[in-house]
Amino acid sequence: MLRIAVPNKGSLSGPASAMLHEAGYRQRKESKELVVIDPDNEVEFFYLRPKDIAIYVASGKLDIGITGRDLLLDSGASAEEILPLNFGRSTFRYATRPGTANGPQDFGGMTIATSYEGIVAKHLADQGIDASVVHLDGAVETAIQLGVAQVIADVVETGTSLRNAGLEVIGEPILTSEAVVVRRHGASDDHPQVQQFLRRLQGVLVARSYVMMDYDCRAEHLEQAVALTPGLESPTVSPLHNEGWVAVRAMVPAKEAQRIMDDLYEIGARAILTTAIHACRL
Repeated sequence: MLRIAVPNKGSLSGPASAMLHEAGYRQRKESKELVVIDPDNEVEFFYLRPKDIAIYVASGKLDIGITGRDLLLDSGASAEEILPLNFGRSTFRYATRPGTANGPQDFGGMTIATSYEGIVAKHLADQGIDASVVHLDGAVETAIQLGVAQVIADVVETGTSLRNAGLEVIGEPILTSEAVVVRRHGASDDHPQVQQFLRRLQGVLVARSYVMMDYDCRAEHLEQAVALTPGLESPTVSPLHNEGWVAVRAMVPAKEAQRIMDDLYEIGARAILTTAIHACRL
């Protein structure tokens, strides 16, 4: 069986299980379940701490896993990203009290508190900055108030909690993260079960990003309509019973669907509708 690691808790857990369910895999029904066997798909899922997943995959005990890009890089494990999953997005940045520093170039001799010691230490080393890094498991914004550090490095979403602590974000982002599929460095690209797993997840990503659009238009306006809805290869065009009219079907990006519908209406298309795509293979 293919052995796959899945986050057992945290912000990645629910979306990861939802994506796997959409991809046709059996998932756990209770949070206490640590292992789920899906015999129909010949897959065994192991629910592990997100921070540990890259380490298990790198050891070769598990074939692939889903974790955060930040957790993969911070672990230092011999594992690599093979597919971004477009959820669990976050930005990792430095923050400090106003007037302390303008960016990493001013960190010399300072102490930086973070839960991601590996990422921060590498970032500082890559820029030739001589600063100390202290590891904290959480609530790093209090490290400055308590005098443990002059700077923190943490995941920043809206920045509200930092401002409430009297801190400001400085410098460019250290890292932009999201959920990713990882495998051991040097693992074969030809593993058929892994390739099938990746195709299924890619199908979910496409299904979430596109809708199917159907509409009717006059034959003389078809070229204009097709320019608006080119589809992936090309749209499907069928003649209607009323002479001079055709029916068109094409996949279009979901975020652009309303604008495309407006543009189609302007050139005379009618009966324009969209439907969700639940699964696909490209």
